[in-house]
Amino acid sequence: MCGRYRLSRRKQLIQEYFDTADGVEWEPRYNIAPSQSVGIIRQDRAKPERHFSLARWGLIPYWAKNPGIGYNLISARSETVGSKPAFREAFKSRRCLIPADGFYEWKRNVNGKQPFHFGLRDDSLFAFAGLWDRWKDASGQVVESCSILTTMPNSLLADVHDRMPVILSPEHYDLWLDPGFQRTESLKGMLSPFDATLMKRYPVSTRVNFVKNDNPECAAALQAINAAGAT
Repeated sequence: MCGRYRLSRRKQLIQEYFDTADGVEWEPRYNIAPSQSVGIIRQDRAKPERHFSLARWGLIPYWAKNPGIGYNLISARSETVGSKPAFREAFKSRRCLIPADGFYEWKRNVNGKQPFHFGLRDDSLFAFAGLWDRWKDASGQVVESCSILTTMPNSLLADVHDRMPVILSPEHYDLWLDPGFQRTESLKGMLSPFDATLMKRYPVSTRVNFVKNDNPECAAALQAINAAGAT
C-alpha cells in the first residue's frame, strides 16, 4: 500500500488549499518515502484553526519503548484501526490530513514490477486520512510521527494492489481533524475507497524505485519519457 507518494506543491499553495493559519517550509517532493519528514495538517485543540507541520512517516506510539516500531507502522488498516493498540487512541483524538498530489504502486509483471502513478483526474491536491502521535525518548527529545490509513482498492487500483490509501473527501476534513469528535463509528464511515471515476493512473519509470531520486521525472508518464528519448 502506498509506500511512496508525492507532494509537489509549494508551501503557499498547500496552505491556501487546506486553509491553514501557518506552516513550515516545504519544497516540492516527488518521491516521499517512509521514515522521512512529511507534511501534515492538524487542528488546534483550543480553537478551530488548522496548522501545517512536519512529522516522521511511520507512527511511533507515545508508549513505545523503541522508535524502531515506526518502520512497521507506516499504514493502518481502516477495518481494525479502532481496536489495534498502536492506533486506537490516535484514531479517537489525534487525526490529521496528509496532503498529496499523487502516489505510487507497483504491479508485478513478467519483467518484475512496473510502478504506476495514481492521482486525481485534474491533478489537484488531495489528502490521505492520517493519524499522528508524539513520542519522547529517555533524554526528553520529542518525535512526532504519522501513519496513513488504508482501505480496499477501488476499480482503478484493484489489478495493481489489494489495498489503497484512504483519500478523504473535502467535506469530511473538518470532522476528521476535530480532536473533540470521538464517535469512531461515524469516522469509519469516511474510510471507504475513493471514487475511481475521479482518478487516473499511468505507468512511470523505475526511477521511483530508488529513494535518492526525488525530482519531476519520478512522476512523469512513461510514454512521455520514451517519446522524449526517441527525439
